[in-house]
Amino acid sequence: MTIDALPTGMIRAATVNGTAANEGYMPGFGNDYETEALPGALPQGMNSPQKCEYGLYGEQLSGTAFTADTPERTWCYRIRPSVKHSSRYTRIDVPYWKSAPNVVGDVTSLGQYRWDPVPHSGEKLNWITGMRTMTTAGDVNTQVGMAAHIYLVTESMRDEYFYSADSELLVVPQEGRLRFATELGIIDLEPKEIAIIPRGLVYRVEVLEGPARGFVCENYGQKFELPGRGPIGANCMANPRDFKAPVAAFEDREAPSTLTIKWCGQFHETKIAQSPLDVVAWHGNYAPCKYDLRNYCPVGAILFDHPDPSIFTVLTAPSGVPGTANIDFVLFRERWMVMEDTFRPPWYHKNIMSELMGNIYGQYDAKPQGFIPGGMSLHNMMLPHGPDRDAFEKASNANLGPDKLENTMSFMFETRFPQHLTEFAGKEAPLQDDYIDCWESLEKKFDGTPGKK
Repeated sequence: MTIDALPTGMIRAATVNGTAANEGYMPGFGNDYETEALPGALPQGMNSPQKCEYGLYGEQLSGTAFTADTPERTWCYRIRPSVKHSSRYTRIDVPYWKSAPNVVGDVTSLGQYRWDPVPHSGEKLNWITGMRTMTTAGDVNTQVGMAAHIYLVTESMRDEYFYSADSELLVVPQEGRLRFATELGIIDLEPKEIAIIPRGLVYRVEVLEGPARGFVCENYGQKFELPGRGPIGANCMANPRDFKAPVAAFEDREAPSTLTIKWCGQFHETKIAQSPLDVVAWHGNYAPCKYDLRNYCPVGAILFDHPDPSIFTVLTAPSGVPGTANIDFVLFRERWMVMEDTFRPPWYHKNIMSELMGNIYGQYDAKPQGFIPGGMSLHNMMLPHGPDRDAFEKASNANLGPDKLENTMSFMFETRFPQHLTEFAGKEAPLQDDYIDCWESLEKKFDGTPGKK
């Protein structure tokens, strides 16, 4: 199916004040933006005039505490205040979307795991009903940790809207195209791109080309930010200018609608009489954004040795422990390998972080077989892992000339917390029961002979 027009009644900004717009987006990460869909709708020089233009209501959406060192907030000028988009709430069941803590008694999370892509079933699924939680970590109630999901979406939300009070969502498409029609504007998303949807932001998800499948990292903790570059300096990795926030767009549409809210791991819905996507103008630094992973500029070793995977961090969500992330989002994309006298794939290791990987497309160099596009793997904290036998033998005996890794894009959701498998991951998802056997054929090469390699 294909939908390329704007949603019914959606009006997109023709001009953007103060910031250059690029095809409906504004560049920069965490910038202080301002944008209006109708001329003069955005107050100048103040946030809360006694009367707003067009009879709009001024309202602030806060993503951090008021007293944070760098507060994140956006002022919205909307047709109705949000209290008109909220009524009595009814608890509903969303059985496959789980939140931490979620420890299942008869599912073992200790081990090395890998899954084939979760298949489409033919069932009609939207953004909410199509979410399939694979792992959870931490505690949603104390705002630490994360969850990793697969989404399977076949149909658009119609007069249905959603927001999470628990988390921001990092969306990583693997197939199909989606449109996120949000309170602050429209984001169209396809494979090789990612989007960040902030906590508390109302949106609707539409299928532009389906069926759609991808990965979601649900971040309960501090917001994603760009990692500190240290000696790397001002350039490379993910550059702020390549992140894009949407320009203002709004709906003025009277239609019976449903708003679903995720709050403390529970789902509730409320019935309203109109679209809640009615923000005509806004300014601030708390907004959704998208990023094209093809713009990520990797850095690495150019003489010898293999650096830690942290060198490929796109985004990080800090924890209370300096240097130890609540979540790191790490990207393994096309790049040159030029190290001399070096085992070039990731080496065998175990570490304090729990690593959940997903394959967007192509072949991952440490696991040439079995880790296919749409698939996932999990190596929990302090569990050993590394190349399989074929990858080890190939890398150990390769001609070490310059070699470009091509047709590859994988990622990692890495967290300081152990990741617990859900019942779906342990019992329903296509688990590769023989994954652990990929190391079975590794040989003992030691025989005590000096100089042997």
